Amino acid sequence: MNTRARIATICQSGNFHPTVEENNTEILGRLDLALKQKPDLVCLPESFSAASVPKDDVTLLVESIPGPTTDQVARRARQHHCYILCPIFNQREGRNWNSVVIIDRTGNILGIYDKLHPVTSSSNYTQFEQGITPGSITPVFDLDFGRIGLQICFDVLFPESWAELSTKGARMVFWSSAYNGGFPLQVYAWLHHYYVVSSVCTEKSRIIDPCGTILAETDYHTNIIVRDVNLDYAVCHYDFNYSIPDRILAAFPGQVEIRPHWDAGHFLVEPLNPGLTIAQLQKELGFISVQEYAMLHQNSYTMLRVGKEPIPQQAAHGDRPMYQKEK
Repeated sequence: MNTRARIATICQSGNFHPTVEENNTEILGRLDLALKQKPDLVCLPESFSAASVPKDDVTLLVESIPGPTTDQVARRARQHHCYILCPIFNQREGRNWNSVVIIDRTGNILGIYDKLHPVTSSSNYTQFEQGITPGSITPVFDLDFGRIGLQICFDVLFPESWAELSTKGARMVFWSSAYNGGFPLQVYAWLHHYYVVSSVCTEKSRIIDPCGTILAETDYHTNIIVRDVNLDYAVCHYDFNYSIPDRILAAFPGQVEIRPHWDAGHFLVEPLNPGLTIAQLQKELGFISVQEYAMLHQNSYTMLRVGKEPIPQQAAHGDRPMYQKEK
């Protein structure tokens, strides 16, 4: 499977209008510009069509799925052979939802994520976002370049759903939101070692790598960013691996990107050559991911805590020096 993808995200940059139709015109214009960059996926901001439209009851703003907004987005997805993440207030099964609709490259609806944690809109916590129902599941979705997860705005306050996406194998998590989000998005990227891509109604949509580094971000004047990424990557601990970056550069010149994060003791390995995989690199050079490294420790801790001797474990690094490069 091809694991490389060109990811685009936009911001609404505070350009709000009093009607759904005007908001759609604004955002779909930015989407058209993003699609000219030939992305594999474009992410749009949270409920962009309803942003700042006066409302006391969300029922006045909900649409069906499919409906007017998703139809316009689907037409573009089909024309440009591109996934588009379309957040929208919608009504299904007699309830109102704040959702992200995944529209696939053929313009069909691949899936829907319903916001797990809508924010209260009443001081006594009896109503949420003027009538939105909380979602109940944290799904992942398999696209043709890798597995993704979705979160929306206030979900950022609840670390359990972000952890669940990691457990389910998400390699990239998209967060559509009304506001920038800030440092917590970098924290989640680092904790779970997946890409985090935000699309916001304010000014700073971001693409954050699995070590928590902001690779690109929008502002009020530059509303679209694009980044080529490979969802086949590994975040590694330097322990036993001090010589691995040099060995990769020597054996595969120009074919692999290495992004060091010495303060955290980590480095990221991401193949640039479409014919090269992390599994091939690990097998040839003998290194493991930081997740595997942590698991090996946990296996031994479990035995020691009950007074038993740990069972010897073999790792790909063998008996290489732990804290220095091989001579």
